[in-house]
Amino acid sequence: MAGVGVSAVAARAQAFNEPRPARIQSIDIFRGLTIAVMIFVNDVSAVKGLPWWTYHMDAQGPRANGMTYVDVVFPSFLFIVGMAIPLAIGRRLQQGVSQARLWGHILLRSLSLVVLGLILANAWDADSKLTGVPMRVWAVMAVGGAILFLAAYPRDRRQTLYRVLKYVGLALVVVALAIYRTRDRAGQVHWLDFGYWEILGLIGRAYLAACILYVPLRRWTWSPVALWAGLSTWNIAFRMGLPPVQKFVPYALWPFDSGELPSIVMAGIVTYSIFFDERVARTFRKKAALAAGFAAVLFALGRAFSFLGISKNEATPTWCFYCCGIGVLLFLALHWVVDIRGWRKWAAFLRPAGSNTLLTYLLPDLFYFCIGFLYLAVMPNHGWAGVARSVGFTAFILGISALLTRKGVRVQL
Repeated sequence: MAGVGVSAVAARAQAFNEPRPARIQSIDIFRGLTIAVMIFVNDVSAVKGLPWWTYHMDAQGPRANGMTYVDVVFPSFLFIVGMAIPLAIGRRLQQGVSQARLWGHILLRSLSLVVLGLILANAWDADSKLTGVPMRVWAVMAVGGAILFLAAYPRDRRQTLYRVLKYVGLALVVVALAIYRTRDRAGQVHWLDFGYWEILGLIGRAYLAACILYVPLRRWTWSPVALWAGLSTWNIAFRMGLPPVQKFVPYALWPFDSGELPSIVMAGIVTYSIFFDERVARTFRKKAALAAGFAAVLFALGRAFSFLGISKNEATPTWCFYCCGIGVLLFLALHWVVDIRGWRKWAAFLRPAGSNTLLTYLLPDLFYFCIGFLYLAVMPNHGWAGVARSVGFTAFILGISALLTRKGVRVQL
């Protein structure tokens, strides 16, 4: 029953400004499970000859209205980002961080995710003749530099070395961005394409939007529910004809979009409040009832607004509601198994990825940039043999992440 103590201490910290545990195991395992599935589905997407439900739902055509389990991975990242926000904000405030430093951290974290996302989204289009270096070299220089700069180095006598590594990493990123050039379909030379911000960039935007709304109102017990309802209503209104704000405000300056992605982050904050804020619930039975009720509301809303379509690409309300409902139920199960029953050994392979998530996220891209062409050429890419390949690749990345984590190599924002 050690997990009950974890839950109670975390809740009291939220409500009464007491110290909270360094980590909540169920959140780390949820995060690790999400990134493990992400690694698998990204790799298996290159495998041919599999059933339709093993890929993202089509953006167009007869299967455009629907979702597969693959379409739940990205919103699961957003959901767990939301669950981590109250924990991270509370910890910093307990350390005596000023409001100015808190917002500086939030802005820097969001900007870092956006820059990383734009690097990953544009890397494969780097023109070697224009940049002066091979595309793969440019990508490793940019991503590797980001890892060096964002690494959380240990506090020992080698602080000068670590400081040098950080400066070298920052210099690599700056040089990589400075020399980046590509050509569009018309042959025109230009810099980064801001049309797609990749998952990390979208997470950075949604994280910033949720913080802008949540941080000033965090002392109000039910503010996360009200904010989630407002964002969801906005998303519905937009799908029913409300003009998008982007018609009047540049996309880069408006992280709220039309409420869709921030609503998923806010649903994660609501779920955190249910489980770890004693002002909302104290006993596991009440927490479970509230979580089940919230999930039921989400699924009912998804059903009610299914006439607006179910699409990850369009981030429709039903897709948001269904994905959040799945997230709530999955976390309820993990909380009971991990925090209440204390059964954690089964998830040992997930915990390093869950606590060192950004590094784990970047490792597959580094692998593909370095030897991806050889890997795809020699490994099976059809049918269930290709699935086995993807399972092995996922295990390999998780193993490398665990090894680096044990060695003290961490990338944190």
